[in-house]
Amino acid sequence: MPIWDQLKTKSGEMSAQLKTKAHTFKNGNFSDASMAMCALVAAADGSIDPSERQKTASYIASNEILAIFPPDELRTKFADYCLKLERDYDFGKIDVLQAIGKLKKKPDQARAVIQIGIIIGAADGNFDDHEKKAVREACFACGIDPNEFDV
Repeated sequence: MPIWDQLKTKSGEMSAQLKTKAHTFKNGNFSDASMAMCALVAAADGSIDPSERQKTASYIASNEILAIFPPDELRTKFADYCLKLERDYDFGKIDVLQAIGKLKKKPDQARAVIQIGIIIGAADGNFDDHEKKAVREACFACGIDPNEFDV
């Protein structure tokens, strides 16, 4: 099976898993961490391309798991994290990883945020090395072995 098909299948499986647990994730830390992860993956190469930002925002708006949160709240959080990363990537990344790391004591939610990052990274059909590295860093922030997700 070609790599793209495997990636597509895996993303679909992750989305299905997340849908079944979505109701248990309705809290501020999960919302913050999800938007932090989205911004981190969007900025994985050190900058955020406007088209990549738009694609990520579209994913956020259409995602069934994230639909449990008010869209304006998600949009604001995503924009805030993107701005932090755009202003100063290194310091912004610290804030982003701290937001993700708040889920360390909630492994189901942390894994869900990691899955969201993988889905975002794979959305364009190319889960590149920068995006994989960003997801690995998020895994470390949550105390999760990145090998669990093959990143």
